[in-house]
Amino acid sequence: MARTALILGAGIGGIVAAETLRKLLPPQDRVVVVERERDHVFAPSLLWHMTGENDAAAFTRPLSALKSKGIELVTGDIRRIDPAALSVEVDGKTLIGDAMVVALGADYAPEAIPGLAESGHNLYTLAGAEEIRAALDRFKGGRIVVLTATPAYKCPAAPYEAAMLVDAYCKKRKFPQSTEVAIYAAEPAPMPVTGPVVGAQIKMMLEKKGIAYSPARQVAKVESGTLHFADGAATNFDLLLYVPPHRVPTVVKQAGLCADSGWISVDRETMETQFPNVYALGDVTSIPLKMGRPLPKAGVFANGQAQVVAKNIARAWTGHGEAARFDGHGMCFLEIGSGMAGVGSGNFYAEPTPDVRMRYPNPLWHMGKVLYEKYWLWSRF
Repeated sequence: MARTALILGAGIGGIVAAETLRKLLPPQDRVVVVERERDHVFAPSLLWHMTGENDAAAFTRPLSALKSKGIELVTGDIRRIDPAALSVEVDGKTLIGDAMVVALGADYAPEAIPGLAESGHNLYTLAGAEEIRAALDRFKGGRIVVLTATPAYKCPAAPYEAAMLVDAYCKKRKFPQSTEVAIYAAEPAPMPVTGPVVGAQIKMMLEKKGIAYSPARQVAKVESGTLHFADGAATNFDLLLYVPPHRVPTVVKQAGLCADSGWISVDRETMETQFPNVYALGDVTSIPLKMGRPLPKAGVFANGQAQVVAKNIARAWTGHGEAARFDGHGMCFLEIGSGMAGVGSGNFYAEPTPDVRMRYPNPLWHMGKVLYEKYWLWSRF
């Protein structure tokens, strides 16, 4: 009997789940990916794009390439998800599966902060990176602020990378000495889930570059080149780059998939939801850790979770293979500019606190990130 696996979303997690399933399942079983976008954007490369180090063509690929691997692609907006019926409505058409993988990521809500979208540029979108690139090209000097609008967001290293890459850009362009790069962060420390040691290392990197860092600053509104914080403080900027508030996609919330956290709750080892044969992975989920904070939203975790989900679906359908478990291990690069990068890695499921170490920046880690980008695009498309 032929079966159908529905993969909702074609980010890193969705692509890995689909391609892994296609390799493990017999030809008669269908693997169907539903995605509203037509192109895949490799998000870690957006930071290089904003400083003019690459073009969009270098890190985007048409999702239609999935068809050559035997994966069916449905392009359209998901209007309704029925997890109990294992069905999804896409632009008026209903698709029904035997298993469903929800990998729809997080939506961005800059409108949640009055004046934010009108006053700054989003670090997390291709359009935002292109705006930043143009703004930097026009920039003649002044105060550049990198802002995290809320304390929880995906890719926890990204705003700190952005600040250091922009600082390197400014120094390379020899802007006036009065030019300043500063970070205002809603979180209490850099990448707080990684612990105080890694946080202190990142603060030291910022300090060495002369980048001012202000933690625990919750922005309330933005107007006339000024950030206004919830505690009544304010600061000015000439150029604002921001990490927007995140929210679960509306269609996921309407499906009754969300827990009290506002995100999908899953078994942290198998990514199973409360609904039989429905899995969720990546940024759309929230996995609480012993330390009291959730597992960070990051592509490396979506990748690992997707492999686990695919292997377990294939095992259930074919009777082959071993049961897989996601173990909480992950790593990420930390770009600091001038062809240098560090790397943090460890066990985020370790208790009572994650066991994460940061290796100090050098050219080899930067080259590692460059090579990984090339490997990802070559191997997946």
